[in-house]
Amino acid sequence: MGLHLNQSGLLAAFTGFCCAFLVATQPQPSRAQEIVDVQLVLAVDVSLSMSAGELEIQRRGYAEALTHEEVVGAILSGMHGKIAVTYFEWAGNFSQRVVVPWTRIASAEDARHFAERLSANPPSSARRTSISGALDYAGDLLAESDFRGLRRVVDVSGDGPNNQGGPVVPARDRLAGMGITINGLPLMTNGGLTTSFDVKDLDTYYRNCVIGGPGAFVVPVNDWSQFPEAIRRKLVLELAGTGGHRPQVVLAQFHSAYDCLVGEKMWRDRSWMWQEP
Repeated sequence: MGLHLNQSGLLAAFTGFCCAFLVATQPQPSRAQEIVDVQLVLAVDVSLSMSAGELEIQRRGYAEALTHEEVVGAILSGMHGKIAVTYFEWAGNFSQRVVVPWTRIASAEDARHFAERLSANPPSSARRTSISGALDYAGDLLAESDFRGLRRVVDVSGDGPNNQGGPVVPARDRLAGMGITINGLPLMTNGGLTTSFDVKDLDTYYRNCVIGGPGAFVVPVNDWSQFPEAIRRKLVLELAGTGGHRPQVVLAQFHSAYDCLVGEKMWRDRSWMWQEP
C-alpha cells in the first residue's frame, strides 16, 4: 500500500509539473495598450553646437506650440480626440535623456500640464551628433509605450549631420519599414560653440537622409525667430496626418546620389581640431 501511495504521489507531482510548464511556456497576452490617434516622439538635439540660449528657445518653443489653440484643436479633431507624446533630448550615440515620458494629451489642460513638466528644468547639453542613435532610441520608446497610435511619428530636430554611431540611413529605413513616419526640423542657424561641422544644405541632407515613412516632410528653420511658428505648423501637419503638398520620401536605395555620410567624413577629416558638436 505504501509503495502504491508513493507512486501515486509521484505521478500527481509529475502531472502538476507538466501542467505548470505548459502554462508557463504558452504565449502570454500582450499588455493592454490605450489607443490614441498619434504616438508622437519629439527628439530634440542638444549637442554643443547650440548655445544655452538656443537650447532654451527650442525647449520653450515646443512648450508653447503644444499649448497653442491650433495644435490643441488638431489633437481634439482626431478620431479618438487624443494623442500620446514623449519628449527626449539627444546628442552623441549614447546621449539620450527623456525629459517628459509618455503622456496622454486629450485636452487643453493636458497640454498645459505637459508643457509645465517640459519647462520645469533647464535643458542640458552634450557632445557629438548621432541622429542614428536618436532614431533607434525613438524606435525603442515607441515599442515600449503603453499607448498604441493609429499613426506613429518621430519628430527630429537638429542643427547638423550625423557624425557618431551607425549611419543614419539604415536607422531611418528600419523605422520607415515599420510604418513609422520620421519628420525633420533642420535648424540652419549658428550660435553654438562651433560651426566647423555644419553643412550648408542641411535641409537637403534631412530630406534625403533622415526623414522617411508615410507622408514624411521637412520644415527648415533659417533663423531662431522662425522657430515658434515652424514647430507649431509642423505639429499641426503631423497631427492632421498630412505633410501638405510635400511628396513622400522613399527609402535610401531609391534616392539620388546624395552623400549621407557627409557628417562622418567631416568628423574624420577635422578630428584633429578636437571640437565636438
